[in-house]
Amino acid sequence: MKLEILTQKPDFFQEEWPGHYDIFHWFEFVCGIPHPIFMLTTYKDNGQPNACLHSWSSFSGDGGGFYAVMPGILQRSHTYQNILRTKEFCVNFLSSAYLEMCQKTVSNNDAETDEFAAGGFTLETSKTITAPRIKESFLSLECSLELEKDLSQQGISALIIGKVHAIALDERFTENAFKRYGQDGFMFNIHQPKNPLNAAGNRSGIGVIDVIKKQ
Repeated sequence: MKLEILTQKPDFFQEEWPGHYDIFHWFEFVCGIPHPIFMLTTYKDNGQPNACLHSWSSFSGDGGGFYAVMPGILQRSHTYQNILRTKEFCVNFLSSAYLEMCQKTVSNNDAETDEFAAGGFTLETSKTITAPRIKESFLSLECSLELEKDLSQQGISALIIGKVHAIALDERFTENAFKRYGQDGFMFNIHQPKNPLNAAGNRSGIGVIDVIKKQ
């Protein structure tokens, strides 16, 4: 038997902080779908480097190009404003060993702050865009803005799609491609999965991929 869940949020899904279910749809916590975590890097209008911890995205394409598809970019954020202004950004993947450094950029994000320095990251020059890369990243995608859209029309978050023009991959991850997974590779956001029957569950998690079969 399957539990059928429609769009009307039950009363027992109460906000845990102001705007909880404005910024995040309550379905997200019911589904508990994991997403890769990465750092979005741009430059602020004052020239300071900006680093934004993000998830909720996918990466795909066809013969016409490879794209970063990123919903959930808050329209009030420096990152959103920077991307609209410069029409570019960089996606940087780091292993879970850098999680605490990534989180420091969340609490140190004033307009005048060098967020690379706040997180302890090393700035690296990109090849095809002016937005900076994170040197510690094992995989970076240099992107130009292709599309911006407010999906919900609420003025809260936006979908950003970027076309990838260049990739920087750590050489340690070339010979053994599966090294990109597990403890040394991609980390995933497990965002506060809840019991849909009573909204129990208030903890998030960080995961890695356990490759169970190679074909």
